[in-house]
Amino acid sequence: MEFDFEVRKQFLPLMEDQARWTCVVAHRRAGKTCAAIQKLVISALNSDKPSPRFAFIAPLYKQAKAVSWDYLQHMTRDIPGTEINQSELRVDLHNGARIRLFGADNPDSLRGLYLDGVVMDEVAQMPVTLWSEVIRPALSDRKGWAYFSGTPKGKNTFWDIWSKAQDRDDWTTLMLKVDETGLLDDEEIDAAKKDMTEAEFAQEYMCSFEAAIRGAYYAKEMKSAEDSRRIGNVPYDPMLQVITSWDLGISDASVIWFYQVNGAEIRVINCKAYQGTGLPDIINDIKNLPYQYGQHIAPHDIRVTELGSGKTRHEIARGLGVDFTIAPNQRIAEGIAAVRTVLPRMWFDRDNCKDGIEALKQYKTEYDDKRQVFRANPLHDWTSDYADSMRYFAITPIIVGNNSEFADWNVAIN
Repeated sequence: MEFDFEVRKQFLPLMEDQARWTCVVAHRRAGKTCAAIQKLVISALNSDKPSPRFAFIAPLYKQAKAVSWDYLQHMTRDIPGTEINQSELRVDLHNGARIRLFGADNPDSLRGLYLDGVVMDEVAQMPVTLWSEVIRPALSDRKGWAYFSGTPKGKNTFWDIWSKAQDRDDWTTLMLKVDETGLLDDEEIDAAKKDMTEAEFAQEYMCSFEAAIRGAYYAKEMKSAEDSRRIGNVPYDPMLQVITSWDLGISDASVIWFYQVNGAEIRVINCKAYQGTGLPDIINDIKNLPYQYGQHIAPHDIRVTELGSGKTRHEIARGLGVDFTIAPNQRIAEGIAAVRTVLPRMWFDRDNCKDGIEALKQYKTEYDDKRQVFRANPLHDWTSDYADSMRYFAITPIIVGNNSEFADWNVAIN
């Protein structure tokens, strides 16, 4: 079907491309989000499948609405038979096709769906397992396609996708650097260089995966862990007890880290996240792991009484056989400093802690784009649950063996 909106020539090859998998790395203001919506609309209009379904996913639902909804409405409103559902951010076309916007901050809204095509925009800011556990299965029975797009945020999930795609014949890749596209004039590029650090310009405009994530709290410590090969195979040692730290979410994910302490060495053997899972089910799950537990650490708000049961989650957990040590109620800044202290002592299992490692690399402060300054508070996104759980471990005295208690991680463990 013909469409009356203009596609930027830099993205034209992708509109007709038949590859099932596509990865696009583009500089800021290149028009990647607009092109992604165009890809969805063209595919929906030309689909010959019954009741085709397409999705655009942004890191946050409110971000999908702010950035993409106007584009989608503009491109479809004049097509005869189009129905626009504002409350669900959904457009239904005359041929039965449906395009809907989602946020990666609510993965449960995507579970159980089938998809004929999906765009994951700014993949670097999404939970690591969203693709493998939720989106990829939704494409299977219809053999749907996926289009990954974004601007680099360090060597994270997006980097992994981009790197693997280079060596596979069933992928199409496109990198658009600002000095190659001609989409911004030289005056604007020069102005951006003056207003940004070299690393920021390299990341945002030159599509560099090497530049550090701006405002990342643990960038130095996690890079050191990689460089010193402290991220690799870290197996469970049955001779050592396992310590856990928990961040118990309600609307957010609940995250548990699993540690074993051997002298001054902290072995991080596992990391698990639970979305929409009740405390009894989480406890049952960890009891089924082959670990001998020594201590469980939870945040101070575990003492808050639930309206439904009239009990605190601390009391509920105790009734299920888990007696938590309560982390001190300290300021977040103090906890971040404590995590920086313990990270150099940590060895991470790369496979079991994949999501958590990525979260620690990406956990960052809020940035005020208008004032061009970092704010005091961390950015609340999917990484926060992992970082908070690690923080509770770092600020809490732990017990190793029967009697050894360490009240301060700044004191060397003997």
